[in-house]
Amino acid sequence: MAKPKVATTSLCGCFGCHMSILDIDERILKLVELIEFDKSPINDLKEFTAQCAVGLIEGGCCNDENVHVLRNFRKHCDVLISVGDCATMGGIPAMRNTIPLKECLDEAYLNGPSVHNPSGQIPNDPEIPLLLKKVYPCQEVVKIDYHLPGCPPSADTIWEALVALLTDKPVELPYELIKYD
Repeated sequence: MAKPKVATTSLCGCFGCHMSILDIDERILKLVELIEFDKSPINDLKEFTAQCAVGLIEGGCCNDENVHVLRNFRKHCDVLISVGDCATMGGIPAMRNTIPLKECLDEAYLNGPSVHNPSGQIPNDPEIPLLLKKVYPCQEVVKIDYHLPGCPPSADTIWEALVALLTDKPVELPYELIKYD
């Protein structure tokens, strides 16, 4: 019998949630007995090879490429999980939401204290994804089935959620796994 496929991606974030996935340590050997990783930085597959049982999304949407990737994951994954604070509420990248995009770009490329930009131009190559006016948490772009809070969520939280979903059990995360105080 074929193993269920799990896909992962990192949008606008720091990759810390993927580090938590890797922090499940030796349990990753048990995980690969249950699943096969599909499109993921973990195995460096760039495209989906089939429909996936679960998709793990790290990071929010700050540019048009993030939106495209997220919609593609929604289409190819039966269950979609936002992992971490950036995916669930925008996280640190969303701090720019209170500042007009033009001001952010001017500070980053023209007026910042460490900027050296003799051309005085803001990069606008067609290969660079267009920034959105604000950073969106994943559930504001597509339907998300589960949310795992934290910055990043612990390896135990990710482990418990994945194992429950993959063994058709309810996802029940005790307070100890989701408290951050």
